[in-house]
Amino acid sequence: MDIQKMYIDGKWQLSASNKTREIIDPATEKCIALVTDGTSEDVDHAVAAAKRAFYEDGWMDVSAAERADYLTKIADLLEKDKQAFAELEMRNNGKPMRETLVDVDDSVYCLRYYAGYVTKPTGQTYNVPDTNMQTLVVREPIGVCGQIVPWNYPLLMGIWKIAPALAAGNTIVFKPAGLTPLTIIRFFELIEQAGLPKGVANLVLGPGGSVGQTMAEHPDIDKIAFTGGTVTGRKIMQAATGNIKNVSLELGGKSPNIVFADADFEAAVDYAMFGIFCNQGEVCAAGSRLLVEDSIYDKFMAALVERTKKIRVGAGNEPDIEMGPLISRAHMEKVLQYIESGKRSGAELLCGGHRIDRPGWFVEPTIFAAPNGDMEIVKEEIFGPVLAVQRFSTEQEAVQIANDTVYGLAGGVFTQDGAKALRVIKKLRAGITWINCYNPTFSEAPWGGYKQSGIGRELGSFGLDEYTEVKQININLAVEPTGWFTAKP
Repeated sequence: MDIQKMYIDGKWQLSASNKTREIIDPATEKCIALVTDGTSEDVDHAVAAAKRAFYEDGWMDVSAAERADYLTKIADLLEKDKQAFAELEMRNNGKPMRETLVDVDDSVYCLRYYAGYVTKPTGQTYNVPDTNMQTLVVREPIGVCGQIVPWNYPLLMGIWKIAPALAAGNTIVFKPAGLTPLTIIRFFELIEQAGLPKGVANLVLGPGGSVGQTMAEHPDIDKIAFTGGTVTGRKIMQAATGNIKNVSLELGGKSPNIVFADADFEAAVDYAMFGIFCNQGEVCAAGSRLLVEDSIYDKFMAALVERTKKIRVGAGNEPDIEMGPLISRAHMEKVLQYIESGKRSGAELLCGGHRIDRPGWFVEPTIFAAPNGDMEIVKEEIFGPVLAVQRFSTEQEAVQIANDTVYGLAGGVFTQDGAKALRVIKKLRAGITWINCYNPTFSEAPWGGYKQSGIGRELGSFGLDEYTEVKQININLAVEPTGWFTAKP
């Protein structure tokens, strides 16, 4: 089996340590690839290349139109290779093919969105009290950007970071999750094919504890962007204080999905399932807390449980599969421990709750009725197909329960009363919200959370701004001495 390599300074190379890592198909538990495992020394080489490309080789002066052209070329190459990317993502991550195909389409769209956006008008001008002064603001690239993504959306989360960073004129040092590097390695092959200058985009493989930590601490990385767990995000934020680097973090969530009695019943049941069981529940914004109004609770739960039991679980390439395996044995065991915690704490197990007896890391779609809001399954992010359901009787109680969390990433409201829907959404302390739907995500709209769900935003104009510095420029229109100091030469 050939060892897949890193891409640093325009060259494919092995790790300085010559260590390798096996990549496992979560549906079969078999090794499907061998990749080089990077070190801090590899990070140093990649950062040096990115810094040289930005400051010395002229990338910081490349026009927006030229950067857009590179992104468009990469998007075209990705679209042409869509099926192969989707199949590779399915084997590496485990999610069903119908989801990986959507992920590739969304990745192509995101690249084209930023290719189009970056050439549009930008900046601001100001009328200041001094009529002889013209004041304006421009946005400039930050410089060298370190980017770290998780394993749940390996390609798409990568594009969410790579596209705006390159569009804004930065150079990048990119680290995928150690479990799921395969589609990103292939994507960097497209970057090379598109002719991006060497050193502009660098790929370093390896573990977060060494490679990721080095990136967060590195004095020559000007910005660090991370998506992943809150515990790791906190460590990255602390490590970034060395050179006071720009930081953006998209972290965990325990998001509420609120269903009022007057909601469209079938739509609410459908989206309750989609909100938690899509991508096996391995979604930061998953609707993992379902809040159902008392008067429809019994009817709603009967329908939800009946439909959940019919979800078809299996390998992503099996016919009509709706949910795949979890990412790894360790993660599966963590999810199963949470399920056992729910049982011990007195939550009522309504369906699921077990590992599926077959090769692969499959867990049944699981629903708990959780009367106590202090239970682990209600408070902590499980990141798997486990739904905790709570009851409420009033609008005020729904808002109180929804906001009773350290997280603030997402939330949904289902009701046919438009005023009530907007009242509740405006009171939710969350950055991503939906009314009468759950999970739709668009490249045009900002993605990020409140509280311990992170800082900064991805996607849309906000996502591009995260990769820019703001510069004030003042132009004197009446060039003459100020006369402030009266002493003559």
